[in-house]
Amino acid sequence: MTDELRNEYDFTAARANPYSKRLKKQVTIRLDVDTIAYFKALAGQTGVPYQSLINLYLADCAANERELALTWA
Repeated sequence: MTDELRNEYDFTAARANPYSKRLKKQVTIRLDVDTIAYFKALAGQTGVPYQSLINLYLADCAANERELALTWA
């Protein structure tokens, strides 16, 4: 880094990002092939990446406190 850039971009007084807790976190999750195919097809229709669609769907479920109805045969 040149001295000119170092003087122009001085981050010594920088502070931590106050929104860092709201950033996305990478996780590993196993999904059914059919589920992935559904969201990939939806991504093709909407132009929104399928991972973003899955995140939006799950975020909507969490925001609306949806409860999963499970029935076992």
